[in-house]
Amino acid sequence: MASVTIRDVAKKAGVGVGTVSRVLNRNPAVRETTRLKVLAAIEELEFTPSPIARRLSLGKTMTVAVIAPFFVRASYVERFRGLDKVLAESEYDFVLYNVETTVRRDRYFRELARNDRVDGLLIMSLAPTDHTVDTFINAGIPTVLVDATHPRLSHIIIDDLEGGYKATKHLIDLGHRKIAYLSDHMHENPFNFQPVIDRYNGYRKALAEADIPFCPEYHRQGELSRRAAKQLARDLLTLPDPPTAIFAYSDTQAFGVLRAAEELGIRVPDDVSIIGYDDIEITEYLHLTTIRQKLFQSGQRGAKLLLEEINDPAAQPQKIVLPTELIQRKTTARVK
Repeated sequence: MASVTIRDVAKKAGVGVGTVSRVLNRNPAVRETTRLKVLAAIEELEFTPSPIARRLSLGKTMTVAVIAPFFVRASYVERFRGLDKVLAESEYDFVLYNVETTVRRDRYFRELARNDRVDGLLIMSLAPTDHTVDTFINAGIPTVLVDATHPRLSHIIIDDLEGGYKATKHLIDLGHRKIAYLSDHMHENPFNFQPVIDRYNGYRKALAEADIPFCPEYHRQGELSRRAAKQLARDLLTLPDPPTAIFAYSDTQAFGVLRAAEELGIRVPDDVSIIGYDDIEITEYLHLTTIRQKLFQSGQRGAKLLLEEINDPAAQPQKIVLPTELIQRKTTARVK
């Protein structure tokens, strides 16, 4: 059986091909009675519009690009789930671009700054330079940032300074004064991830408010992995005067800290309290106390904001700051 075409739908509905096209493109100029007649013909004939023809008729690619670093990390996966929920219910497909080097980041920024490639960009955790933003704007590419900022672009961020403060304040409220912070690299960080700095500043702010001197020996930095965190935690826990509590920059690193404590025969939380950050799914099963950031919601809000800006290119940039929440489970307790 030959495939049904737009001309077959027009003939069935008793209208012109242009009218069917306007109905498919949701043109408000079509009268309701005509629109219903065309939709009935589409359903009866089981007509499926050609995506290529639709793109040509709209002058759009119907595709958005999502650029993110290290996208296999649990926090990014959760953000992807949020944006996928929104885009799956829209007419847009998305293409994921994984960035693991600054060279690849710069190449994607350069190649995707063309409106014949994509209709919009959603960039995670990678703050573009002023020159790059000029390129996006001059090309007419709507761009939204998630977990990164620029004053000329809409962006959605987590209040990580508040989150770092909450984590440390929770430990202080439990009577701890020897509090370590185990983080991702702060200065050897080619992507200049802002959350690394903000959570550290929140940690330092809570210590200062409680008149607890900062101990450089209690701050350890390393690769964001369970294995690296385990070794850093072993170094901390075998100090002559070890910390009684450890705040880990991420849940992934907190899992490494838990493993180190187990291998050393150190009881959690009796001997050392541990708090993570993110509240990824597995933390509930490991009973990890953590700081919940709205990962799913940030991806969801980012996708919605991008679709709004595609539909209204003149929209003014928006700044959305999502709060954090302390999730207390079984890995923190009062100091003994």
